[in-house]
Amino acid sequence: MHHSIYTPANLTTFANLDQLGLTAIGQHLSTAKAEILCEVTSPDPWCRTCGEPGVPRDTITRRLAHEPFGWRPTVLVIKHRRYRCNHCRRVWREDLSRAVAPRQKISRAGLRWALVGLVCQHLSVSRIAEGLGVTWNTANEAVLAEGQRLLINDPARFDGVKVLGVDEHVWRHTKTGDKYVTVIVDLTSVRDGTGTARLLDMVQGRSKAVFKTWLAERDEQWKQGIEVVAMDGFTGFKTAAAEELPAAVEVLDPFHVVKLGSDALDKTRQRVQREQHGRRGRKDDPLYQCRRTLTVGLDLATEKQKDKLETLFATKTHEQVQLVWSVYQKMVDAYRQLKPEIGRWAMEQLIKAIGTKVPKGLPELKKLGGTLRRRKADILAYFDHVGSSNGPTEALNGRLEHLRGIALGFRNLAHYIARSLLETGGFRPRLHSES
Repeated sequence: MHHSIYTPANLTTFANLDQLGLTAIGQHLSTAKAEILCEVTSPDPWCRTCGEPGVPRDTITRRLAHEPFGWRPTVLVIKHRRYRCNHCRRVWREDLSRAVAPRQKISRAGLRWALVGLVCQHLSVSRIAEGLGVTWNTANEAVLAEGQRLLINDPARFDGVKVLGVDEHVWRHTKTGDKYVTVIVDLTSVRDGTGTARLLDMVQGRSKAVFKTWLAERDEQWKQGIEVVAMDGFTGFKTAAAEELPAAVEVLDPFHVVKLGSDALDKTRQRVQREQHGRRGRKDDPLYQCRRTLTVGLDLATEKQKDKLETLFATKTHEQVQLVWSVYQKMVDAYRQLKPEIGRWAMEQLIKAIGTKVPKGLPELKKLGGTLRRRKADILAYFDHVGSSNGPTEALNGRLEHLRGIALGFRNLAHYIARSLLETGGFRPRLHSES
């Protein structure tokens, strides 16, 4: 066995104290925590005022939470001297700026460990506080401040954005208070196939004014670089994008377009159910039994589901449901075409057909046709910019829901926005590369 790679045991190196400008001179281990006695590696006794050497006056002990080892809280007990200049009478302490930020209780290495745990390992603040051996408030305030300083406030994180996604998000599930925020997402990597979506910002409220104000705060060069804005059917987002990003293309993403079709199908089924039975559907009613099967794409349906639909449509009173169902299936089929130009043609023909040839007695299909006709340009734009979908934005919303579950809810919106940015802001590669 070769031993050339090994060096003598060194507590200073093991505890990552070199980068903090500290040297370990002792230790005390217990089942609850580990304490490492340290001193400043390179004392600087020279007076900053007159340049004369200072005289040691006394020694002060400072305790800092440090990154845990073996998940046992580790405390740095730092002995640093105070000096007094006999010439100008100035008193100062040894510099600990490499080890800890001003008025901080956690070492810089401990903060780094906590930030990586929060962003990369998705640890809860409670778990981080337990590892550091500090209170929840101390860990939360320190980690969020460090994440804000190191990651969120970095203006470079807005560089290279070409495709934007915008959507609303429910952050508070209470009866009082504003529970909505507008979520702005960078979809450039998704469009280019080089990565995943990342959260750019969250703004309180959901309206045209909220999104427009956020866009107005960006510089003109950045706005001119935006090529596509993917969004849902809310016209406020479209109007704001058109006014602030006139050169960008607005895209109504497939998820929300198909959702319009499935909503029309559900409302038609419910109306026919009430007209036939004078009540809502029950478990033995054919329409109610097929409520989920109706929304399955025909190319993905099993033989059992196809037989179920064939039996349902054999009844003459279900003709209206069948007609809206066929429109829904054509919408789905257009998006599943392998060639975008074929999908675009199919969707354009469908919009033209249901915009002008809707039979009487189908208010749901008439409303759907009117909506598709008004947003025709945004719907067809997707086929010219394949990959510019708001689907990843919806996926980020799901991750934020999971974050709220881990934290058991948030009461402070500023904290929620900061945690959301650290969770889904795309900072993991940066932290890994700096490790």
